[in-house]
Amino acid sequence: MDYQRMLSIVAAAAGPVMVKDVGAELGIDIQVPGRLEPLRGKLTKLADRGWLHKRPDGKFTVRP
Repeated sequence: MDYQRMLSIVAAAAGPVMVKDVGAELGIDIQVPGRLEPLRGKLTKLADRGWLHKRPDGKFTVRP
């Protein structure tokens, strides 16, 4: 998956987004168990690298 696309989805959101919201925008079947875990890992990796902020409730926002 394209990290830039993930970043743009989070940036375009009106507020904090859940992993399933990003997955739906990317066209991932969010009803299938386990499909979102790789995406969650990639979003967490972006947060670890300072591109995104992972909130305690598990939602993601862009860094201020």
